Amino acid sequence: MIPTALIVSHGQPSDPAPAEAELALLAASVQALLPGWQVGSATLAAPGALGQSVARLAAVGVVFPMFMAGGWFTRLHLPARLADVGGRDWRVLEPLGCDPALHDLTMRVAVQSGADRLILAAHGSFKSSAPSDIARHVASLISAAGVRVEVGFIDQAPQLDSLHGHGPGSVCLPFFAASGTHVTDDIPQALQTAGFAGRILPAIGLHPEVPAIIAAAMRRGQQVCQTACRWQKMTG
Repeated sequence: MIPTALIVSHGQPSDPAPAEAELALLAASVQALLPGWQVGSATLAAPGALGQSVARLAAVGVVFPMFMAGGWFTRLHLPARLADVGGRDWRVLEPLGCDPALHDLTMRVAVQSGADRLILAAHGSFKSSAPSDIARHVASLISAAGVRVEVGFIDQAPQLDSLHGHGPGSVCLPFFAASGTHVTDDIPQALQTAGFAGRILPAIGLHPEVPAIIAAAMRRGQQVCQTACRWQKMTG
């Protein structure tokens, strides 16, 4: 059986096409690192995209969520959406934001930025602590590496527009999976309100090392899946 994987992201409900195209390019980059695999992509925001991708791929496989935290979306919502389109047997892996390899990458990017002060910009949530827990964990790694760091959020306190006193030597690193409006609009606007005078780096999910992180996670997930399937056959 051909190893099969599907990369899924939230997408952009107000304008689904650009996020769909960006995710397809990412899937192609991951596919290039996994000879013999088939790797597809779909955003949840694009009508019908998830069902079309599940139908197009030839076999059941693993789903890699391009989300920055686990919780309701990855544990409940995504499996339910998959079941609705005939993908009940697909195995949902841990999301990008939970991968220790991404945490290490974020720390290294922060150090290499040369910032005298760094803002790790994250989405956060007023409903769950999972997104902020991960962002704060990554910030602790950055701090341990010798960089003075603060975490600022879009959806919870402390919000980005409340982080004052960041001069020209400061850097903002968005802990986001893609370049949606949160990254292109919300973060710059909030920082402008706060009087931020430094540089804003690309979202960490756009880093050139991310496809390799995803490919490695897919290999691990496929191995677990195959082992489970063999065990079920031997004992069923």
